[in-house]
Amino acid sequence: MPETDTLGVNRLPASTTLPSIVPGRRAEAGLSDAAAHVASAGAPPAYSPTVMAGAIRATEFLLIAACGLVVYFAYVPSSPDFRLDNHYAAAVFAIAAIAIFAFQAADVYHMQAFRSPWAESLRLFAAWSVVFLIAAAIAFLAKIGELYSRVWLTGFYTLGLLALLVFRLFLSRLVQRWTEDGRLERRTVVVGGGDAGAQLIQALGAQNQSDLRIIGLFDDRGNDRSPLVCAGQAKLGTVDDLVEFARRTRVDLVLFSLPITAEERILQMLKKLWVLPVDIRLSAHSNKLRFRPRSYSYVGTVPMLDVSDRPIADWDFVLKWMFDKIVGGLLLLLAAPVMMLVAIAIKLDSRGPVLFKQKRYGFNNELIEIYKFRSMFVDQADATAAKLVTKDDPRVTRVGRLIRKTSLDELPQLINVVIKGNLSLVGPRPHALHASAESRLYDEAVDGYFARHRVKPGITGWAQVNGWRGETDTQLKIEQRVAHDLNYIENWSIGFDVYILARTPLALLRSENAY
Repeated sequence: MPETDTLGVNRLPASTTLPSIVPGRRAEAGLSDAAAHVASAGAPPAYSPTVMAGAIRATEFLLIAACGLVVYFAYVPSSPDFRLDNHYAAAVFAIAAIAIFAFQAADVYHMQAFRSPWAESLRLFAAWSVVFLIAAAIAFLAKIGELYSRVWLTGFYTLGLLALLVFRLFLSRLVQRWTEDGRLERRTVVVGGGDAGAQLIQALGAQNQSDLRIIGLFDDRGNDRSPLVCAGQAKLGTVDDLVEFARRTRVDLVLFSLPITAEERILQMLKKLWVLPVDIRLSAHSNKLRFRPRSYSYVGTVPMLDVSDRPIADWDFVLKWMFDKIVGGLLLLLAAPVMMLVAIAIKLDSRGPVLFKQKRYGFNNELIEIYKFRSMFVDQADATAAKLVTKDDPRVTRVGRLIRKTSLDELPQLINVVIKGNLSLVGPRPHALHASAESRLYDEAVDGYFARHRVKPGITGWAQVNGWRGETDTQLKIEQRVAHDLNYIENWSIGFDVYILARTPLALLRSENAY
């Protein structure tokens, strides 16, 4: 089994004979035995350090405010109804806000500070003390010091400091557990072996407190130019294998160790990898060509050139998730009476279940099961969409024609959004497994088709509101769908989602392609 060093880099023991990665020996789905073994180990979902730091700021703001209020109600009020005086309320929340800015300036909102609370306690103490010095200075200069109890101010300072230290201790235990579970590490793959790959792996391994965990190396070159083991890291396959590997296990970051001068090779590999929802970086540590420092991003001290970022990540992901749950929940409640009427009509029109479940491609090409109202005769239902529905299709029931024309058959997908969470309100439509255009599967008809799966699919999308909904019987139609989907991914915002949702009812009126 691979050994893991203190920086999270998987290394193979010197005695390892590597029988599982003998060239030509392949596991299921085209992966080598070694790659399949790593992928089958599984990985829990990652927590975003950016979102985590923001959540900690909000928590500490509320914690500080709570401490000020506790001291106030324990000492200050003289009236029996325990009302909060406005000037005390203003002071509590102003001190809490100033404290968060002071902690940010003291640089205590990074992962290492969360892991080592005692090492950062001096900076936390200094920042907290400065906050109260600022508060005292403001009260003195504004001549409002007599409005506030000195006992309250001293108690607020003491209780707040103790609460912050206890919270940071609790947080360090939580961060330690999440680190051990793999939720705070960036699972990283290196593309390119040989000397350049070895230099990159060694440079990354020399970083202190790195959150990277290298889980494999991939290279298209033969074993004579790229050995099976590079700086203790096993070569798991080619770049083509990496696409399948990243769909079977969590990969957060792909690092190219190739020199910038290998432009043609890099472009060929990027053409294959851009369909994945991962961050892609080009290592610049061994390149002789140097840019301004601001041109680089850094992993520790190792310079990188940003090539591609995972779309809708960090706070964008949180905002979209909240939008789906809140707006989707409201739409589900509003649509419930209509859904009940449609269900009754389907039941009266033909025998069989009201709902129809169909497997489709979801985020990162994962197979998901979506709900629709059944629009075909039960014995002619096409779960894999091997044959597209056409005009006057005899498989479609009378009610089915109406609900397909108006897209009412899609309403149960609100359950996928709100409850199952495998669909979004807005996004590329999830196409069925065997859907085709001009007798060619969509991924064969359109180059880079799977790049639309870098985000969660949606009930409606940019392509649909621009008239590209319904039957996709020609290559032009599927090309236009994919082009609009990719445009949506690159330009996503909450405002864009709201705009698409607002246009959807109007798009449903133009239903000439929907059968």
